Amino acid sequence: MSYLDLPIRAIHEALVAKKTTPVELAKEAIARAKADKENAFETIEEEKALAFAASLGEPEADNLLWGIPYLAKDNFSTKGIETTASSNILNGYVPLFDATVITKLKERKAVLIGKTTLDELAMGGTGTTGHKGITYNPFDPKHERLIGGSSCGSAAAVASSIVPFALGSDTGDSVRKPASYAGLVGMKPTWGRISRYGLFPFAPSLDHVAYFTRNVDDSAIVLEALSGRDEHDSTSSTKPVENYESHVKDGIKGKRIAIIKDINDSITNADLMRSFNASVDALRKEGAIVEDVLFGEKMLQSLYPTYMVISCAEATSNNANLDGIKFGPYYDGKSYAEAMYNARTKGFSELIKRRFIIGSYCLMRENKEELFLAAQRNRAKIVERLNEILKDYDFVYVPAAPSVAPLIHQLSDKLSAEYLIADNHLCLGNFAGLPSITVPLCLQNGLPIGVNLMGRAFEESDLFAAAEVIEEITGLANLSVLNRKEGNL
Repeated sequence: MSYLDLPIRAIHEALVAKKTTPVELAKEAIARAKADKENAFETIEEEKALAFAASLGEPEADNLLWGIPYLAKDNFSTKGIETTASSNILNGYVPLFDATVITKLKERKAVLIGKTTLDELAMGGTGTTGHKGITYNPFDPKHERLIGGSSCGSAAAVASSIVPFALGSDTGDSVRKPASYAGLVGMKPTWGRISRYGLFPFAPSLDHVAYFTRNVDDSAIVLEALSGRDEHDSTSSTKPVENYESHVKDGIKGKRIAIIKDINDSITNADLMRSFNASVDALRKEGAIVEDVLFGEKMLQSLYPTYMVISCAEATSNNANLDGIKFGPYYDGKSYAEAMYNARTKGFSELIKRRFIIGSYCLMRENKEELFLAAQRNRAKIVERLNEILKDYDFVYVPAAPSVAPLIHQLSDKLSAEYLIADNHLCLGNFAGLPSITVPLCLQNGLPIGVNLMGRAFEESDLFAAAEVIEEITGLANLSVLNRKEGNL
C-alpha cells in the first residue's frame, strides 16, 4: 500500500520519520491524477506542486498537514492558476489572489496538486454540467453512474486515492451527497466557521466551504486547519477554533439522537433501511438515546422549491458580473448589451440559463412578494422547526441519500415524493447554517451509501465524536476504490 492510501496522521508520521518526502508524495499524486479516468480534473499543476514540495525543508512534527497533497474544487480562487468554475464564460481567467482556505493550507505547507471539475458555477447536483463533460463515479468502472455534484471532481479524486483530502463547496448538499455516493466523509461545518473569501459565490446565504476525506479523524484535522476569523470575510466567525481531533474519541454515551421519521418513510430502498436500522441499534448499544421525530411532511416537501427560489435568485444577482467584459473570453459586439448577450449565450450551459431565468423571474417586482419573499419566510419556518428538534436532541441522524449513485441515463426532472424529500433533505443544514457530516454506512453491489449527522451550530467536536462511533460501527473508514470493504452492517 502506498503512503497516499493511509490516513493523514499516518502519512505525517512517515514524513517526520523520513520514510517518504513531500516530493515523492506529490509525484505519486500527480501520476495518479494523470491516470484519472473519471474526468475529475480541470488542471494538474505539476510544476508548481513539485516546486512547492521541494521547498519545504525539514519536516514539522507539530504540523499534521506538512507535505500532504490535496486538491481544490475549481471555484476557489488560486493566484496564477486558471480558475473557471467549469464554465466557458471564465475560460482563461487567472486570479490575482488566493482564496483564504488556499492561503491557510499553503501556510500549513500542504501541497496543491491541481483543480477539480464541478457542475458549472457549482449549480447542479449531478456532476454532468461542467464544460469538460460528465465526471464519473470511480466505484463504477463502466462509467454508467454519477458521482454527484456539484463537487464531483473532488469526490472522485479522493475516492480514487489520488489525495487524502480535497476542498469542495456545499450550497444544498454538494459535498455531502457525493460523499454518500463515493464512500467518503463529507463535512460541511457551521456557516461562518470557514472563511468564504475567494470562493466564487453561488448563493451566499447558503454557501459553505466544505471538503472530503476518507475518515473522520482526517476530517477533524482539516477543519482545524481551515477554520478561523478572516478580516476579508465579514461573515466569518470570531468564535475560537477548537482542537477538533482531540474530541474524536469522546463517544456518544448519553447523547440524544433524533431520526426524522418523515424522511425515512419517503425512502423505498429496503436494503438501505435495514442497514440504517442496524446502525441505530448499534448506536443504542453505545449508550445513545435514539428516537423518532416527525418534522412535518408538507414542510419537507417544500425544501426543494424553497431552495430553488432562494438559490436561483441569489445566483442571478451574484453572477451579474459575468458579462464577457471583466472576465474570460470576449465575444465582441456593437454595444455592451450585445457583447454581454453573446458572452452569456455562448458561455453558459442550458442549466445555468434556466437558473438565471428562474432567479430573475422570482426577483421581478411583481413576483418578489409571492415567490422570493415567500420562500424566505418558509425557510425561516423550516429553520425554526429544525432548531426546535435540536433543543431536545444533540443530533439529527438520517440516510444521506435514498440509493446508491444513480445511473446517468436515468436522470429525470420528475419530482417524485422520494425525490422531493429523501433526495433533498440535506439542504436543511444549509438553510440553518448547521454543521453536517456524511459518513459511509454500507455497500450495495459494491456501491456505497452514506448516512448524515447534523448538530447544533459550532458543535463540530460533538459531531466528529458521533461520526467516529458510526465509522467504528460500519467498519468503513478509509474506503476507496483501492480498498473495497464490505463493512459490518
